Amino acid sequence: MEEVVGKLWHRLITRAAGGHHPKAAVRLKDVERVASVFFRALGGDPGLRVAAATTDTHGARRKLLQRIAGSDERVARARMDISTLRLPPEIDLFPDPALNRDLYLWLTGLAASHASAPGATVNGLKTSDAADDLADLGPASLECRLNQRATLEALRRWPGLGPRYQRLVEATLKERPSPARLPPAEAARERALRQALQEPGSVASLPSVPDGTPPAMPVPLWLSAFSADAGSAAANSAGSGASEGGRSKHGERDTAREAHKVERVAAPQEKHGLLTIFRAESLLSVAEFIKVKRSTDDDPDDNAANAAANLDQLALTRDEERVASKIRFDLDLPSAAEDDAVLGAGIPLPEWDYRKNLLREDYVRLNELQPSPHDPRAAPAPLPQHLRRTAKHLHRQFAALQPGRRWLKAQADGSELDLDAVVRAATDRATGHHPSDQLYLSLEKRERDLACLALADLSLSTDAWISSEARVIDVIRDSLLLFGEALSATGDRFALCGFSSVKRGNVRFHRLKDFDQRFDDRVRGRVMAVKPGYYTRLGAAIRHATSLLDAQAAAQRILLILSDGKPNDLDLYDGRYGIEDTRVAVVEARRRGIVPFCVTIDREGASYLPHLFGPAGFAVIRKPDELPARLPMFYAQLTR
Repeated sequence: MEEVVGKLWHRLITRAAGGHHPKAAVRLKDVERVASVFFRALGGDPGLRVAAATTDTHGARRKLLQRIAGSDERVARARMDISTLRLPPEIDLFPDPALNRDLYLWLTGLAASHASAPGATVNGLKTSDAADDLADLGPASLECRLNQRATLEALRRWPGLGPRYQRLVEATLKERPSPARLPPAEAARERALRQALQEPGSVASLPSVPDGTPPAMPVPLWLSAFSADAGSAAANSAGSGASEGGRSKHGERDTAREAHKVERVAAPQEKHGLLTIFRAESLLSVAEFIKVKRSTDDDPDDNAANAAANLDQLALTRDEERVASKIRFDLDLPSAAEDDAVLGAGIPLPEWDYRKNLLREDYVRLNELQPSPHDPRAAPAPLPQHLRRTAKHLHRQFAALQPGRRWLKAQADGSELDLDAVVRAATDRATGHHPSDQLYLSLEKRERDLACLALADLSLSTDAWISSEARVIDVIRDSLLLFGEALSATGDRFALCGFSSVKRGNVRFHRLKDFDQRFDDRVRGRVMAVKPGYYTRLGAAIRHATSLLDAQAAAQRILLILSDGKPNDLDLYDGRYGIEDTRVAVVEARRRGIVPFCVTIDREGASYLPHLFGPAGFAVIRKPDELPARLPMFYAQLTR
């Protein structure tokens, strides 16, 4: 009974405190794709991803009912760093859902004006002024100045945003505290903020307030000014994992999960409490540092995610101690006796560093591998039984693409007379016209002048199960086998390769079939022997595959990439760094006349693949088990 009364009281007092309109709420996941397209259409950085912002304590003066209800202590503010545009996970500030949606679009447009405007960057925000001119401003005045200028720039470049901005300003002023109810110093500051919203550019700095005065209520129409290093650290350490989120019960990502600020703390000195001398008075404090794994929780709602959501910031520590009894699966390289055979001494390759706008020459080393001849898993093997029916069907379909012969009519010379041309020539001569001398038929054989390299992602993520019977790596094996069977029917030159990586010094490139090899049982055995492991340094693999295709004298060259996720590796090759390097590698391939095309089973692929391969350079397969049969069809469409 006490719990029921408590919930009713909380619901009533929170509703009475006001400030929110849950029925009109708009969530980030509902507008994320629209906001991404809108940001790029306005000239924003195409490499930035849209993610949820952190929820921070603002410390501003609140109403009495809000203090009683304990509500509105924290707010999620839009901000932008070098790799992410962070927007509130949910906006319910206005009673009209259209206004809440407009606020998302306005913040996106304001961020685009920051990202595309020339000039220096101060506290994460761009400005045309020198940093010295703004050095004397406090954090609040600096944020006010920069956001006013960004607002003026946005309204100047995109006048269509003007009516939307005016509606948002009017609605925002109604929700802000009235200056008449504030102390004099806070009232002057609030009037200055209102003037900055109504007349952007008219407020040079906010009025000073006595020490100890609470900060002003955050302005929801502005981007948060933050320290470049602190903001980036919080975004990279917490946001990259939290905002992307895990998968829900139905297998889809929850893109609206809140990000968290983090701080790094030292590990406790005593971590093995149960091994110390027992002292009853210190049992609880020692037990705090014991690693506990519970299979279930007493209350399903009382879990780690909900607990973390109530924290202002998370405290993380790094345990540098190495324990000999720990086993590291798959991330350590296998012994030389168990590993594939290395071909050559390694190939140096460049890598693009978008932060320095620099192509690092000879920064990555790639090792070509082949299955060891003594490995029983790579022994010659026939096509698996469950693929033979599909292989016969594909073989019949692709046999129609084989080079054929056809008669060319009305030729100057040839092996036979063209009767139609002879009749026309006789008619022309009889009627006094000049007859044609092209009276022969010529038998011509048409050749398909193309080469294709299929590059498969063999990273550890492909070890995930997609059903009770198959893993991702099993689907990739079947896809490569059926792809080889289909192209064998056409006579086209093709190669099959796979890749994975362990940092920049060891990119593993598996040569399963070369262009001059037949697709036989030996190749099938190599394909069936591939196993998942390590990480995905996609840029280096694309560059080497490009060099292999570049050596083929073919009129049409296709690079077909099979992947299940974003580029990533251990040594900072993650997030935007890996995406930008892969994008540069794709651009280099196109400059050499190669057509890259990516086929992925990553459901979130549509959020980053257009930046990598263009709108028509990729395909997302929702059902991974359909990949083996659909992969040859993608090839047929690319070669029409």
